[in-house]
Amino acid sequence: MNYTAEAPAVWDPAFADADDCLLSSDQCVVRGQHYFVKGLIEIPVIGSDDVFSWGVWVSLSRESFSRAVDLWDTPGREAEKPYFGWLTTDLLVYPATTLNLKTHVHTRPVGERPFVELEPTDHPLAVEQRTGITLDRVREIAAAVLHPRDDEGQ
Repeated sequence: MNYTAEAPAVWDPAFADADDCLLSSDQCVVRGQHYFVKGLIEIPVIGSDDVFSWGVWVSLSRESFSRAVDLWDTPGREAEKPYFGWLTTDLLVYPATTLNLKTHVHTRPVGERPFVELEPTDHPLAVEQRTGITLDRVREIAAAVLHPRDDEGQ
């Protein structure tokens, strides 16, 4: 019920040894100029108490990223106002790119990943977050993620 991206779309493995780059399980900095946090886009599963989630990366301003880092281990951080950000994970199961969708990143208690709220647009991902998905849709996503189509071999 959860799929996650290991790094933002702009991350290049060649950055791993650079002094001005960082990739951890929760935070990323690229060239000392681009800042990202990992959060969850949660989608209710219709007819159940389950939630499907995408582990995604969101770019934040330098100020918002610095504030989030300063509060990372601070109890009560969930009282922080949401941070504006841009989705930087391309979820290929959607017909339109998910890159650069507008988001609000809601901080949660220490130890929990932030909740990523998408701007309420007509993008299929945003619609699913608002209205939920069926268990059949969860299976469809699982099949697409676990067995991506190989167009070259067909």
